Amino acid sequence: MRRLLAATLGILSAIGGFVDIGDLVAASQAGARFGMAHAWVLLVGVLGICAYAEMAGRIAAVSGRAVFDLVRERLGPRVALLNLVASWLVTVLTLAAELGGVALALQLASGIHYLVWVPVAGVAVWLVLWRMRFQLMERVFGLAGLALLVFAVALFALPTDWGRLGQQSLHVSSGAESWSVYWFVAVALFASTVSPYEVFFFSSGGVEENWSAADLAAARSNVLIGFPVGGFLALSLIAVAAVAYHPSGMSVNSLDQVAQPVVTAFGGVGLVVAVLAFFAVTFGAALETGLSAAYAAAQYFGWQWGKRVSPREAARFHSVLLVSVLLGVLMLMTAVDPVRLTEYMLVFSAVVLPLTYLPILVVANDRGYLGDRVNGRWNNLLGALFLLLIVAASVAAIPLAIITRMGQ
Repeated sequence: MRRLLAATLGILSAIGGFVDIGDLVAASQAGARFGMAHAWVLLVGVLGICAYAEMAGRIAAVSGRAVFDLVRERLGPRVALLNLVASWLVTVLTLAAELGGVALALQLASGIHYLVWVPVAGVAVWLVLWRMRFQLMERVFGLAGLALLVFAVALFALPTDWGRLGQQSLHVSSGAESWSVYWFVAVALFASTVSPYEVFFFSSGGVEENWSAADLAAARSNVLIGFPVGGFLALSLIAVAAVAYHPSGMSVNSLDQVAQPVVTAFGGVGLVVAVLAFFAVTFGAALETGLSAAYAAAQYFGWQWGKRVSPREAARFHSVLLVSVLLGVLMLMTAVDPVRLTEYMLVFSAVVLPLTYLPILVVANDRGYLGDRVNGRWNNLLGALFLLLIVAASVAAIPLAIITRMGQ
């Protein structure tokens, strides 16, 4: 239990990346349309995000500074500004999608239209970010997100053909769909697992917790426990959708459809746990993206930042945080479909991925910051291979979105 509590930063970071509203939608759609044919995407995503999260955590622990804090200093203000603008816009768009996910979860629980819940969700997220201590926040919402394990348990209650799932996982196939649609879904799912804000939040969280070089083991535990747990939860979503929807050719387009297999397996209790899980993971991801937007801006401009200091001492940091939440709420109040917004968010996220991950690889090899704690040969090999995949996904995202009309 002590190790689990120590890894809650990694779990919350992973939940924000692997099983937020983006992955609830992307993973379930992938399972319904292609079975387990995209399982390899999650495996690649887990390996890659673990590699870069370890670098980000090591940078925070050894230098005492967050990744974005060093990007401007290492790469210069112009390159860092491009990184800031791109990552901040995508993060705010993601925050809006997460707030929409919270509202949809509350609609599922109450039957009241989600637009009524959007301002409530925005106020609740802001209050938690303003008042709750960082460590308490990460533990409450990191552990609450584990309620999503109900999807893994549901596989044992549903008529699951384990051999068929295994066979689908080992064969890359587009089935009745076109290959362009298959690869669009793969890019969207990949982007949902390696969202740009994940590593910024993780490294900033390490600074919030005052990591030092003596805490490198704790940082690695966060990575090696938290992110694989997130990947497993996302894989469970794919598998449940593959069992419940893929044989009949049905698609998943709403949050209640994502929950339906759990309801079939466990009845009303399953619905309660699923709604709790949806609320926990989307609310946790909203906290993560809200903080990430404020972290990036404050670290670029050299402002005082973090939940470890009072709002009065970090007024500009909290102002950016409040503005980001307000923008997310206003975006949703235009009645844009949160699920559709999520799909566009994943495409934009894929496009800007190289701007996030390349600077991390550069800083992780700088002895001026890390001394003898720079990347080793295997870290750089894995980081370089993963960066090539990121660039490929970035280049392919928009053409695939146009060709497939957003995966239709």
